[in-house]
Amino acid sequence: MHKHSAQYFRESAGLKGKKIAYFSMEIGLSPEFSTYCGGLGILAGDTIRSAADLKIPLIAVTLVNSKGYFRQELTSEGRQIEHLAPWDPKKFMSLLSEDIEVQIQGRIVKVKAWLYTVESSTGGKVPVLFLDTDIEGNTQEDREITSFLYGGNQSYRIKQELILGIGGVRMLNALGVEVLKYHLNEGHASFLALELLKQNKMDKDKVRDLCVFTTHTPVEAGHDKFSYELVEEMLKDTVSIETLRKFAGRDCLNMTLLALNLSGFINSVAKKHRQVTKEMFPGYEIQAITNGIHSYTWTHPSFKKIYDKYLPGWANEPELLVRVTIIPNEEIWQARWKAKKELIEYVNSVTNIGLSTDILTIGFARRATAYKRHNFLFTDIERLKRINKRYKFQVIFSGKAHPGDESGKRMIEETYSYMERLKDEIKIGYLENYDMEIAKKLISGVDVWLNTPQKPSEASGTSGMKAAHNGVINFSVLDGWWIEGCIEGVTGWAIGPWSDEGISQDEIYNREKEDLYNKLEYIILPMFYEQRDKWMEMIKNSIGKIAYYFNTHRMIRRYVTEAYFLR
Repeated sequence: MHKHSAQYFRESAGLKGKKIAYFSMEIGLSPEFSTYCGGLGILAGDTIRSAADLKIPLIAVTLVNSKGYFRQELTSEGRQIEHLAPWDPKKFMSLLSEDIEVQIQGRIVKVKAWLYTVESSTGGKVPVLFLDTDIEGNTQEDREITSFLYGGNQSYRIKQELILGIGGVRMLNALGVEVLKYHLNEGHASFLALELLKQNKMDKDKVRDLCVFTTHTPVEAGHDKFSYELVEEMLKDTVSIETLRKFAGRDCLNMTLLALNLSGFINSVAKKHRQVTKEMFPGYEIQAITNGIHSYTWTHPSFKKIYDKYLPGWANEPELLVRVTIIPNEEIWQARWKAKKELIEYVNSVTNIGLSTDILTIGFARRATAYKRHNFLFTDIERLKRINKRYKFQVIFSGKAHPGDESGKRMIEETYSYMERLKDEIKIGYLENYDMEIAKKLISGVDVWLNTPQKPSEASGTSGMKAAHNGVINFSVLDGWWIEGCIEGVTGWAIGPWSDEGISQDEIYNREKEDLYNKLEYIILPMFYEQRDKWMEMIKNSIGKIAYYFNTHRMIRRYVTEAYFLR
């Protein structure tokens, strides 16, 4: 196979001047290569696309994950079967000639990099490096380190994070990239700070000046932790364990703590998430930069067409969507109908459940894990049946459970059991193998986007932002970004109380349940069927009051001014 030189890399990627090095364990750029599993990877991909549009001098680093996350198959009872999702990097990327080395368990592990360049119609380019250990000379075990996204045990995970962090810094050095700032997108990349400590003679202040850290996880279990026994086995004598204890915790190596202690700028991904993070990690200065989505990527072609017509330049200035009121209602209604028709035809072709374009359609697609509460809609089956007798509605679900998440898998099976119980009354479909392509159809084609997480477990969430770009109305528990996006009865509807102060968990649960059913029965369904003008007004509010702001163009401009160049 032909390998390309560092010179080729510099020329093709348009490398001039200092770069922001953006490190992420997963990056979702295309459904054709399975290098992402969910929100974190999709956000990273959207960030990179916006950086290219805005000509931000960014370079991204990730792992190649050549055997993918997994392809989901669901049996008729909803049992999840996982299949390998391998892909061939050489079909999409160029192999660079530089190899670097990382020592793991006393062995030298060679690392190479594949180059994929994201190019924008504005002329901007962002190179993405996909690190790969599948090199002749490495042991078979080491060749597999970059095979599976979030696969294997603790030992496998720490090896991946060593390759990403230490290997990523060394690869950038080998390619001659001058780095202004290292942006750690979640704690998986924290080992890069150790490499920077070594390169800067253990000067922590210099390292802190170089590092920007974004934490995405409000759930304690979501922060990677490794025993020092395992760390010693992996790193041998390459790093002092005492140094690690100083920065990453006394009892075990906490990757989030390591990043917090060695980053000069730290941010959460929503205002509420900032409060939760400060409670989990008191004493740290944490900012809030609310997530966004890449507007052009997630907008249905029918909406792109009318935005182009009435709001020229919207794709690179999404804030122009605030002027959506100038677009005639009938043209927006037609765009909504086209997106819905495309979705319904697709769902009917793969499920045979016979959905109708005339019926209000609710969408719910999330990673299937306990706190996302896939089945909250089914809390009171009899109430749901009564509501459906008054006003018909139909529901489309989708989402994968992590292969090791047994409760998440059971949740999918429970959804299937509810579908079976209700099949003669309410039409409900479940789309298997949720990915970027299915997401684009589902998020743009439903009428209402439902989200029912257990508070305060949703750091931000972004699917509702994508829905809003397509005039879909959000109906969500007040967590993550929706606290900032919800104007009750204007941009969508809240589920549950605005404040939890002085309210027990049982009471919060009951109020969420009552809100869900009452608003569905007495506000949402009657408005959809009987008050088209009001429904149209909310569609326009979704676009003009949510989509204009909750996008990665706004988000990355804030990173530029607050974290990258003015710090």
